[in-house]
Amino acid sequence: MTLSIRALDPVSRPFFAGEVSGIDITQPLTPEQAQAIDKGMDQYGVLVFHGQQFNDETQIRFSRYFGDLETASGDINFLTARRLESIHVNDISNLDVNNTLLARDNRRRLFNLGNQLWHSDSSFKAVSAKYSLLSARIIPSGGGNTEFADMRQAWDDLDADTKAECENLICEHSQLYSRAILGFTDFTEDDRKRFQPVHQRLVRTHPSTGRKSLFLASHAGAIVGWPVPEARAFLRDLSEHATQRKYVYAHQWKQFDLVIWDNRATMHRARPYPADQVRDMHRTTVACERSTMAEAA
Repeated sequence: MTLSIRALDPVSRPFFAGEVSGIDITQPLTPEQAQAIDKGMDQYGVLVFHGQQFNDETQIRFSRYFGDLETASGDINFLTARRLESIHVNDISNLDVNNTLLARDNRRRLFNLGNQLWHSDSSFKAVSAKYSLLSARIIPSGGGNTEFADMRQAWDDLDADTKAECENLICEHSQLYSRAILGFTDFTEDDRKRFQPVHQRLVRTHPSTGRKSLFLASHAGAIVGWPVPEARAFLRDLSEHATQRKYVYAHQWKQFDLVIWDNRATMHRARPYPADQVRDMHRTTVACERSTMAEAA
């Protein structure tokens, strides 16, 4: 088999979201294969692989070709019993430790509804995420798509005055901000300490391609030096601009799909699905090598 990548929408979005074929990524890769995937990520920002029957061990092995892995510390139940064994695998499911569906009013389920807001993974950490790799183990009968927005093109299309306004701004990111949008306030004091706001540049330059992009997320709730209402209105306008349909690819999941996205160049959100059906997704996350503040320096 020969690895190949094609644009999923060659007419409307020829350089955003690609489909990869000709490779079994559950098996060890050659250096050339890993490099080809990395280059595909630089071009497309999102890559889709079908029919990849991962377990957590093989998903972790594949993910490590692209850098060091984060621990799954963004979970509201991080310090309690987990359903998944490895601390490097995020449990993106509606199941409890006994593989039973979470009740609709379950605290973890309500916290995880924040995934339906536009965001960039781990922007609430001082060193945010590079790649996210999401494996579909069990999918519901309908709904549950994941949408991705191209933050590179969104930046390119801003007018010159708005670009100048954005260029040197620093935002504060926290899961306290994103969950407050949904009215979720059930945080312990330990949670509030763990989710203290961190600083991120609003505009970042991709280290491989040199392209600029907006670094937005529902986790962004303040701009350093700005009044909070003005900052949130400005960030809301930018997010509305960046998530226009022309910038968005919607992935309709099939079982055993693996999708990789570059958090330095995209935002994403999950879409609703039937609450009485299982959706079991496992995510590994490759960390950036340094913070956005250090990148700018």
